[in-house]
Amino acid sequence: MTAILGAGMSGLSAAYYALGTSKLAPLVVFEATNRVGGWVRSIKQPDGTIFEKGPRIIRISAQNILPLIEELDLSCKIIPIKMHHAAVKNRYVYADNALHSVPNSLKSIFTKNTLLNRSMISVLWKDFRAPKASKDDESVYSFVERRFGKDMAEKMAAPVFCGICGGDIHMLSAKSFMPKLVEFEQKHGSIFIGSIREMPNKIKEIKSMNTGTIANSYLVQRAKREVWRMWGLKGGFEQLPQALAENIAKRGVNIKMESNCEQIVFNKNSVELTVNGKVEEYSRIISGLPAKSLANLVQKQHPELSKELLGIPTVTIAVVNLQFSGNVLPVKAFGVLVPPKEEIPILGVTFDSCVLPQNSNRTVLTVMMGGAWFEKYFGECSSEEHLKTVATEYATKILQIHENPTASNVSILRNCIPQYTIGHAQRLNCIHDYISAHKIPLGLCGSSYRGLGVVDVILSAKEAVSNINLP
Repeated sequence: MTAILGAGMSGLSAAYYALGTSKLAPLVVFEATNRVGGWVRSIKQPDGTIFEKGPRIIRISAQNILPLIEELDLSCKIIPIKMHHAAVKNRYVYADNALHSVPNSLKSIFTKNTLLNRSMISVLWKDFRAPKASKDDESVYSFVERRFGKDMAEKMAAPVFCGICGGDIHMLSAKSFMPKLVEFEQKHGSIFIGSIREMPNKIKEIKSMNTGTIANSYLVQRAKREVWRMWGLKGGFEQLPQALAENIAKRGVNIKMESNCEQIVFNKNSVELTVNGKVEEYSRIISGLPAKSLANLVQKQHPELSKELLGIPTVTIAVVNLQFSGNVLPVKAFGVLVPPKEEIPILGVTFDSCVLPQNSNRTVLTVMMGGAWFEKYFGECSSEEHLKTVATEYATKILQIHENPTASNVSILRNCIPQYTIGHAQRLNCIHDYISAHKIPLGLCGSSYRGLGVVDVILSAKEAVSNINLP
């Protein structure tokens, strides 16, 4: 009997894949709250508008999730975002009191862009001449600055990572966040040369996906035919975890809501879980909990493992959804990101009504704030009203909107995004080596370990199911 901790995307996915392994059955999922989905949440407004609190789109490069969408009967809800869509072509960075378009075409490589005040050719030239690093890991800032220049690190990389994880690139691990680029440097001495030389391998990888389940998927074939670049779900992205929960429940998985796990004890032939004060016995555990939460559960019996898990920090994000009457955006794009060097309290703004149109008479924005700088800007004043005021002030200023929002919603997502700091890969090796050496029947999945995206989390669950120690 297997216990799965957490009914977020990773825990639900683990149960989904574990159903295909008879040795893991029966399955019980414990969720501490009263809803499934974790950080994936869609809030419907009275007029039907959807406010997304977490992920809202999937990049089409992750084709391996499309067969899952078909299995869950969500194909009819797909909203494809195709190659020529404005949200695919256009992204902006706000710097020096102006919006700057991120270079996105062959022509833009050769022309001077306003953000860097130089062409991308000069960036590539810097890459050709940059020295190879000799250390095992370094910060994202150090890697980008060394290979492409200080302006690329501060004005391009920094805002991108604000959007990805709300993190400070001076602290984040290049090896964990940009493994391919680090590999290209080590093997070829240049990112650009490495990407060219590795192109045949990439083509082989794409061709290998033309066989088996993925190739037979109707959605995969449709995505190729119509040249999708991203997709979302009509009615809100939260339908994905809800459909997963419904699917596994129908197949016999017991999902126990409002069931808080308080301690885990690994015995020789069993695992004892203390849930809501009651001790229950299982054969093995798959944890979809954040690393910090799991650390507290195993600290008494395995303090060394707990210490490594606690070494994976998290940041808090404030998410403010704003709705305006009519189309008030000055440009059509995915959104705008803000470099930390600008010293303003927002990370970026997603143009939801451009990415996934809902109502032609409404503009919907999502403002992200805080992250590594949450305490700096909001530590002593994080009321919802204050956060809404700040989000509205800066979003309207940056986008030159001269109206007040007609609707809004504020959420503080505390400790929601793990930070892969320098040495993260080595920390993961220590965690997995410890579990293996002590023969602990514990599988790990979720965003704390090897990827923050929805697809990363789903695949981490699949891997945890395959690799868990069976007593």
